[in-house]
Amino acid sequence: MILLIDAGNTRVKWRVVSTTSALQAVDEGALAHDELGALTVVRQRHPGLRRALGCNVAGALIAERLEAACAGLGLEWLVPGAALAGVRNHYAAPAQLGADRWAALIGARALHPHACLVVTAGTATTVDLLSSGGDFLGGLIVPGVDLMLESLARGTARLPLADGHFSLQPRCTVDAIRSGCLQAQAGAVERMFRQIAGEARVTCLLGGGAADSFADLLEIPVRRVDNLVLTGLGAIAALPAAV
Repeated sequence: MILLIDAGNTRVKWRVVSTTSALQAVDEGALAHDELGALTVVRQRHPGLRRALGCNVAGALIAERLEAACAGLGLEWLVPGAALAGVRNHYAAPAQLGADRWAALIGARALHPHACLVVTAGTATTVDLLSSGGDFLGGLIVPGVDLMLESLARGTARLPLADGHFSLQPRCTVDAIRSGCLQAQAGAVERMFRQIAGEARVTCLLGGGAADSFADLLEIPVRRVDNLVLTGLGAIAALPAAV
C-alpha cells in the first residue's frame, strides 16, 4: 500500500491506495499543519503501507515534519520535470512549476485524456491548460476568493471584509465586493477556456475548497473533481519507475 500526501498552504491532504489500484482511495483525509502527528494513527490503521509519495508547497518545516511522520516509508517528493505519465511540461523552467500543479495536471490526464482546463480554487486559484495530446500549455495563478476579499479589506480604508451575496447587479457594497471577486474568478476561468473551446470532448476539471463559490457562474462544461493532486500522485505511483 502507498501513502499519498498533498501538503498545501493551509492543510495536508492524504490518501492511502493499493499498489494494484492507485487511482482508488482506500482511505483518505485532511489534517491541519499542527495535526501532522495524526499520520501515526493512519499508519497504525494501515500496517501494509510500504511507500509514501508526496508534493509540498507548504515549505521546508512542513516537509521535515512529514518526513518524520513517514519515517521508514522513504517519503519521495515529486519534483516537476519535462514529462511524466503522458504529460509534457512546457513551462519555461519545468522545475519551477508548482509540484501541486504538476500533480494535478497528471491527475487530470489520468481522468480525462482529452483537452481540458484544470482549475484548483484554494488560497490561490490556478487555471492550467492541458491539450488533447497531453501538453501543458501554460496557466494562471490568481488570488483565491478569500484572499481577494481580505486584500480589499486590508488595502482600503472604507471597504469591509465583506460577507455579502452574489448578485448580477449588486446594489450594496458588501454584495458588490463579493460579486466582483466571484466574477473575477469565473472570468479568468472562462477566458482561459476559450483557448481550447474548439477541442473535442473538452471540459473544465474544477476542484478546491473555494470551487463551489463560483462553479454555478461558469458557462462552460464543468466536471467537479476533488483532490486531483492526490489522483495525480496515484497515477505517478502506478508507473513502473515513479518520480
